[in-house]
Amino acid sequence: MKRYLVFTVCLVFLFASSAFAAKYVKPEDFKMWLESGKKLIIVDIQPAEDFKKHHFKGSIETNAYPAKTDEEKKRLDRVLPLIMSSSDDIVIICPRGRSGAINTYEYLKSKGVSEKRLYILEGGIAGWPYKEMLIKKEDTKGETISNNPCSQ
Repeated sequence: MKRYLVFTVCLVFLFASSAFAAKYVKPEDFKMWLESGKKLIIVDIQPAEDFKKHHFKGSIETNAYPAKTDEEKKRLDRVLPLIMSSSDDIVIICPRGRSGAINTYEYLKSKGVSEKRLYILEGGIAGWPYKEMLIKKEDTKGETISNNPCSQ
């Protein structure tokens, strides 16, 4: 009887955890996607000041971080027409790839975006080891300078 109870509890936890699971893409795989020219929709939810400091070429600035409030989620609604008119995979960029990214993932899923297309960059932009691939604001005049060799 005890084994049966333990088995049942384990099954409940297994199914509950998979219901809240999100798909992550490892930085090395995302780098490969970028370098290969894979068609992607990159949804960047960083706050505006962080986006200005560093972001990926072609990413869509939403400033929806942490995507908790209705106002923050409404900022994500601007990308929905593009997402719905495409079959490209979607990578969510967050400061650290945790709660804000998960909130965005769940929100987009609730709006009918297929979970098969959704990915979160593991570790977020803070954990991105290939800094040379980011577009960065590096000068005092406010110009954006690209250090991405793929964009030249």
